Amino acid sequence: MQLIKLDAIDSTNSFLREMIYNGMVTDYTVVVTKHQTNGRGQMGTVWNSEQGKNLMFSMFKDLSIHDVEFPFYISMAMSLAILKTLKTLNIPYLSIKWPNDILSEDKKVCGILIENVIKNRLNSTIIGVGLNVNQTRFIDLPKASSLKNITGIHYDLDEILHSIVANARMYSKLLQQGYYDKVKKEYEANLFRIDKPSTFENAKGELFSGFIKGVTKYGKLMVHLEDRMVKKFDLKEITLRY
Repeated sequence: MQLIKLDAIDSTNSFLREMIYNGMVTDYTVVVTKHQTNGRGQMGTVWNSEQGKNLMFSMFKDLSIHDVEFPFYISMAMSLAILKTLKTLNIPYLSIKWPNDILSEDKKVCGILIENVIKNRLNSTIIGVGLNVNQTRFIDLPKASSLKNITGIHYDLDEILHSIVANARMYSKLLQQGYYDKVKKEYEANLFRIDKPSTFENAKGELFSGFIKGVTKYGKLMVHLEDRMVKKFDLKEITLRY
């Protein structure tokens, strides 16, 4: 692992993308920063973090050595890698809120942003991670929490980073060996509110009820609706209300 540590940067994903453009990156290159001025989350949201208290990094994964037909498996694998690390730290009530937020009970502790690099085919990917570790105050973010808030323990950021990367290697190896079903089943087993009555909001702002049944290989959420029909939803089509 090539590790690049920065005091401050606008976005670790953007920094790593520039490195790729200049041909300066190897598999599992990781860029980590104490402060990110323009961190991004899913669908254009902003990731705010107190300086030096949380783990903010981006990891380059070379995919040219094996064919990834369904990119969502990368998201599943990375979600599981982080989940596995947090389980070793005894963080309670962990789950994955589709597509790849990590929750403890109903509080978000981690977000993942994946940006694929395509050159005729899926060539590589940049995986950005924001993990709330030692920050304890989250102004106007009632659904956010941190590992320290949950356990009262102050954590070493480097130790957590190395554990996540090690677990990412393990799950990547499973994909390389073709164990796609194994990764998908483990991901679905850890889905937030799987098989529980839940409320959703569609793109028109309309609320409806259903049961999360799993995901497709393309990353769509499968929801069992009241009329007994299972419908598949894309990220922009549905929001889970909780």
